[in-house]
Amino acid sequence: MVEGGMKCVKFLLFAFNLVFVIAAIALIAVGAYVQIKLVDYYDFFGNEYTGPGILLIVVGVFIFLIAFFGCMGALKENYCLTMSFAVLLAVVFILMIAGGIAAYVLRNEIEDEVEGILIKAEKNYNVSTGVTSTWDRLQREFTCCGVKTPAEWPLFNLTTVYPVSCCKDESSSDCSTSGPISVSAINDKGCEDAFISWMKEKVAIIGGVGIGLAFIMVVGVLFACCLARAIRKEYEVV
Repeated sequence: MVEGGMKCVKFLLFAFNLVFVIAAIALIAVGAYVQIKLVDYYDFFGNEYTGPGILLIVVGVFIFLIAFFGCMGALKENYCLTMSFAVLLAVVFILMIAGGIAAYVLRNEIEDEVEGILIKAEKNYNVSTGVTSTWDRLQREFTCCGVKTPAEWPLFNLTTVYPVSCCKDESSSDCSTSGPISVSAINDKGCEDAFISWMKEKVAIIGGVGIGLAFIMVVGVLFACCLARAIRKEYEVV
């Protein structure tokens, strides 16, 4: 049984593992949210952008399992479990730092990617049912119209000139599906800037949380190493 200061480290390590469990649950929840939101726009992005949500869920589950090693190692004062926890936590630390930096750097590439995808999808409005419903969802959720400007829609020869989802108030008589919709009845901002800002914000939050959690892990690794060293010394004494 470890004594004195190491006993304090033991309980601090256990407390840190509870924090990691909460963080793991939070990552799984955020991953599920991101995945659900990206699935809403599957007809735009396909499988290419479903990775971030899945990755967060996988990392959350992995951290949850690592926390189990830490808790059991601290409670049972087991050297192997405690060192396994420290090594696995160090690996996750490196991965999260790399992921956080990559998310921060790649956020600037989102703009070009999204612009190309939206322009391509706009051409398939009223051609593909999935793309049409996704465009309508996007324009309603972000109260926008067109990729860069509403003036793009008249080029596609729609009966209503503009999609009904562009309207400020779809229940208004100015937004009837039986005839052309007037310019004054629609949202005047494009969807590209609104959607890109939303994606950049989410990527920045995920990257920031990842880096912040990674540095907390350093403390966990130090506590685990200190406790493992104390346990090993006690074994040697015995």
